[in-house]
Amino acid sequence: MKTAAIDREVAAGPTNGQRLRLRAVADFAELVKARLTLLVLLTTAVGFYLGAENPISYSRFFHTLFGTALAAASAAALNQWWERRPDALMRRTKTRPIPAGRMLARDALVIGLLLAIAGIIYLALSCNALAAGLAALTIVLYIFAYTPLKRISTTNTLIGAIPGAIPPMIGWAAARGHLDAGAWSLFAILFFWQMPHFFALAWMYREDYARAGFQMMSSDDETGARSSSQSVLFCMLLLIVAGVPGYLGLTNAIYVPIAFALGGLFIAMAMRFHGKRTPQQARALFVTSIVYLPLLLIALVATKL
Repeated sequence: MKTAAIDREVAAGPTNGQRLRLRAVADFAELVKARLTLLVLLTTAVGFYLGAENPISYSRFFHTLFGTALAAASAAALNQWWERRPDALMRRTKTRPIPAGRMLARDALVIGLLLAIAGIIYLALSCNALAAGLAALTIVLYIFAYTPLKRISTTNTLIGAIPGAIPPMIGWAAARGHLDAGAWSLFAILFFWQMPHFFALAWMYREDYARAGFQMMSSDDETGARSSSQSVLFCMLLLIVAGVPGYLGLTNAIYVPIAFALGGLFIAMAMRFHGKRTPQQARALFVTSIVYLPLLLIALVATKL
């Protein structure tokens, strides 16, 4: 009898309590932008691996990723708390937990602050002050520079690319205790990569951004000429900086041809966007950017000297 009752409960699906818990987990994941945080951890891991000297300390590697995850999650939560009203005006973001009414703004603020404090302190105690300081700088720039600038100036994308490029430096600092040319080369790669990535995204959703009052370069770029030409420019700059780790002796000779091949593909897609300037080509460039970065990071790891 007991087994039959259990079978009936399973067949009936999750209970209300289970659905609420699943919804809460999903909302938390969306609040901390789980997919973006995973990308941050990927770049942090690569920075740590390239900066580490043999033998690699896997315990410090774990501490670095855990502390960085807390810091990245805090930046995402605080950003959504700050932008809760503009988010409610955008089709792309109006279903987020705060504008949709599934989470109180006060709760999101508390979560963000606690994650920030925990992440910085954790990195300071388990790694070093430099890694913790870089994590703190990332949060400060993302929340107090990039976020308010989105409603003031089109330079917000350039400023926002700075905190987006710091995570590999956090990994490098945690592994080596200082920053050098290798760390800055990783910073440059992430910085320039973000430009075509965001230009394509912002042009696709230019009406949504304008509805929220965000001052994006794409806001008055109906033809896509400015967004696409800037995408080509930064893809070309990325082609140059992506080869720098090879010339610094971080990788073997195989890396540079791989980096140039990937960069050439990225440029080709940017030029296609510039030539046709359609939403389909913008999306193709955006998808290419998502494919390009992990492939380049894999090449860096696989060819490390």
